[in-house]
Amino acid sequence: MAWSTISAPPDALPPSPLTTRAQSIPARHQFPDHAHDWHQLVYAIDGVLTISTAGRTFITSPEQAAWLPCGIVHRVGSLLGAEFRSLWIAKDAGAGIDTEPSVLAVSPLLKALIVEASDLGQEDDAEGYRSRVVALIIDQLRRAPKLPAALPWPRSAPLIRLCEALFLEPADERGADDWARELGMSGRTLTRRFEADVGTPLRTWRRRLRLFRAVELLAGGMSVTDTAMELGYSSASAFIFAFREEMGESPHAFAQLNSAHMAGRTARRSSPVR
Repeated sequence: MAWSTISAPPDALPPSPLTTRAQSIPARHQFPDHAHDWHQLVYAIDGVLTISTAGRTFITSPEQAAWLPCGIVHRVGSLLGAEFRSLWIAKDAGAGIDTEPSVLAVSPLLKALIVEASDLGQEDDAEGYRSRVVALIIDQLRRAPKLPAALPWPRSAPLIRLCEALFLEPADERGADDWARELGMSGRTLTRRFEADVGTPLRTWRRRLRLFRAVELLAGGMSVTDTAMELGYSSASAFIFAFREEMGESPHAFAQLNSAHMAGRTARRSSPVR
């Protein structure tokens, strides 16, 4: 299925020092290739984003954000839809964060600051509260851990078809030979082309995909057992072992931390202004 193009808002202003944009991206929609004279942080508070730069395509979850330095040609979209938050940061203000495109870990604090800045809009108040939020965001971006990579994504049409199908149905057990027949190539050709395009073997990529989707499902409130079944693990214990090996914590601990963060955010939103 083809992707549709989203047009950037015509009234968007250059950052001074930071401009925020909030937008819902429908499924299979994307912004076309473009570049800015400023830095950009690409982030989804809900859902996943697909980001393409020269020679690299990957997807990010709400625990990750893509840092795109000024002048980098990029394309951003979403396979299943996402609540998109974009931060445009002036060249001088973003100095020292990174000079190359990278994936940054988004802590609960940084996420809350991004949401707060988006809610505040562009105008500062008399007390300078927005300016302090902006300064904290930039400080947090300088401190945010760089991740080795998000989930890599292919560029060739047959492999995109394969990865989209597995993303939608991560429990699909068909192997490389089965998919090769469906895509009209040999199993050896599929294996070679996948590793050349994506940078990792198909088997390794499928394991990373399952854990990537696990983060998304657990953050959405799905139980550990249901997540394990949804992703095709043979048992909840097998899923817990794989999650802990990759993430350094159990899925129970991850789900509890995320739930506590969301509860705190809801409480802050519902508290009366004094």
